Amino acid sequence: MTDSQDRVVVTGLGATTPVGGDVASTWDAFLTARSGTRRLDQEWAEQLPVQIGAPAAVDPYEVLPRVQARRLDRSAQFALIAGQQAWSDAGMGEDTVDDERLAVVCASGIGGVTTLLNNYDVLKESGPRKVSPLAIPMLMPNSPAATIGLEIGAKAGVHTPVSACSSGSEAVSLALSMIRSGRADVVVAGGTEAAIHPLPMAAFANMQALSRRNDDAEHASRPWDVERDGFVLGEGAGVLVLESEAHARARGARIYAEVAGAGMSADSHHIAQPDPTGAGVVRALNEAMSDAQAAPEDIVHVNAHATSTPLGDVAEGSALRQALGSAADGVTLTSTKSVTGHLLGGAGAVESVATVLTLYHRQAPATANTETVDPELDLDVVLDKPRSLPDGPVAALNNSFGFGGHNIVLTFRSL
Repeated sequence: MTDSQDRVVVTGLGATTPVGGDVASTWDAFLTARSGTRRLDQEWAEQLPVQIGAPAAVDPYEVLPRVQARRLDRSAQFALIAGQQAWSDAGMGEDTVDDERLAVVCASGIGGVTTLLNNYDVLKESGPRKVSPLAIPMLMPNSPAATIGLEIGAKAGVHTPVSACSSGSEAVSLALSMIRSGRADVVVAGGTEAAIHPLPMAAFANMQALSRRNDDAEHASRPWDVERDGFVLGEGAGVLVLESEAHARARGARIYAEVAGAGMSADSHHIAQPDPTGAGVVRALNEAMSDAQAAPEDIVHVNAHATSTPLGDVAEGSALRQALGSAADGVTLTSTKSVTGHLLGGAGAVESVATVLTLYHRQAPATANTETVDPELDLDVVLDKPRSLPDGPVAALNNSFGFGGHNIVLTFRSL
């Protein structure tokens, strides 16, 4: 959008991740390529073929009041913490925005799976009368969005996109549309996930999706590396405050970057595997750039979906080369999943936070653990240390793809 009255900007950021309980610590881990993966110490992990994961660095019970935390699924706890951070970071007060012009879009790929499974265990072991009366509001996928909405008094709408691992980015895309269409002036948008539990981990392991580097957990997530063998399951949340530029300027808000465009497509190829031609991803990439009125030459950085799976990483690289053409030679590529692991429905949101900070600080984080880049990737991966971005107006892409063939690409622009 070229008219400043139509622009949508980011004014607040929040995160709680496997490498930090806030944005500052998470960003520091991205810059230093510090991995959050470790061997799990729960007894149940000993029976699983995959015994590593990326749990949150700070337990929600250390942040939230105990009574409040007990009434929320872990996924909603993460969302609330990140949402509170973003709201405060944006400088929002009680009367900063009309509550009927305020919305929330917070995604989750799975929802309150630990609440569901734990209460099923209670049902089997102790009978129906022992099941928590709060189980339903805790396990429903819209609980994180509703929790944030109640916290800030949002009345323009509270929504929960569910599109597997692209859910967090779809939330940002929907928030962008809500502001552009005039439904809201401010939208708190993000994604969350808390699925480090024996059943999801066993299921992911049995479908050969997870890395099995049980004896080398720290280096297990290695996007594009020739020895990559699957992703690492992480947990946490990322939240951004999106705002019309006119509203942000009127209240004197600090602006991190512009949310300039979004592209969306579906592969209709396979429930779990990417389309090897990359056609759907190419369409989403082209739509995201077109929506932002950006040319391939304007793109200087891509925060890639790259999960560390053998097929997905190369397919994404091929799609980027097709969409960007010769301009791809001037683009730096990073996968922050090398640091956080894969946060499923929270991934696109945390990676949007990372992309915004990359533009704001003009520093592209390095990809951790990648030692030998797959020769099939013909792109410039940032390794070893951060890379400076060029001066002047520049744009960056954040890619998110999900089981079912969902493709979401976001374009962010520096201001």
